[in-house]
Amino acid sequence: MRKRLPLLIGAVPFLMLVFALPFVNRVEPVILGLPFVLFWIVAWVALTPLLLFLADRIEKKNHPPGGPEAP
Repeated sequence: MRKRLPLLIGAVPFLMLVFALPFVNRVEPVILGLPFVLFWIVAWVALTPLLLFLADRIEKKNHPPGGPEAP
């Protein structure tokens, strides 16, 4: 499971932007002056770097530089 965790974390933004979009495709409620679907997209675009950073940290923790897989 530890090897798959960074991959799963990295896949969350893709899943939320592609597969969850039909479920949140509505104009109401308006959040920060944006229709909900636009707010959803902007929020996930902003969260994507944070999740990818977290996935990278976990990957580096599981596979440190100079470990057994290094050439």
